Amino acid sequence: MRKLSFASMKDPRISVRAALGTLLALNIIAALILFKPWGGSADDLERQLVTMRERLPLQQAALVKTKSVVQKVESARVEGEQFMAKYMLNGRSTYSSIVGELDRAAEKVSLKPKERQFSMEPIEGSDTLGMMTISAKYEGAYLNLTKFINELDRSPKFLIIESLQASPQPVGKAVNVSFKLNAFVRDEAGIQQ
Repeated sequence: MRKLSFASMKDPRISVRAALGTLLALNIIAALILFKPWGGSADDLERQLVTMRERLPLQQAALVKTKSVVQKVESARVEGEQFMAKYMLNGRSTYSSIVGELDRAAEKVSLKPKERQFSMEPIEGSDTLGMMTISAKYEGAYLNLTKFINELDRSPKFLIIESLQASPQPVGKAVNVSFKLNAFVRDEAGIQQ
């Protein structure tokens, strides 16, 4: 076996071989860069450019459509907020508002209020909306009853008559009426049962 010594390191053949090996490695790297550029060849880049130019109008159309949808959603949100503010009862003044509305309508058409019951249930999927159910009884003439229904229909608040039962009194032309009404309540503090 031959030992390598410091003297053999000075041998010109080893230095030439090392230099040739280094040059060979650099030539291979240069050839790779020249013949196969990392970004792709000119043809590859041209094909990518054509593909991107073909996609551009489609993506611009999608962007215009998305902007349109965003505008519609924003418009719907604003209109929804306006509807809620106008037609929903405020949670803090719900009972006094609904009692005042019913009393005003009954007094206007000469119906005599009797007993009332209220219950509140949250609307599923919302923390701030609830539905108030009002069971109320009135007494008066049939014509006044139809006027009362008309007054409720013209109410500035969103009231729904769920059911109505009228029965004549044994004496006179008066009728006893039982209403079941639904009103919607909005309370930012949250609806409780």
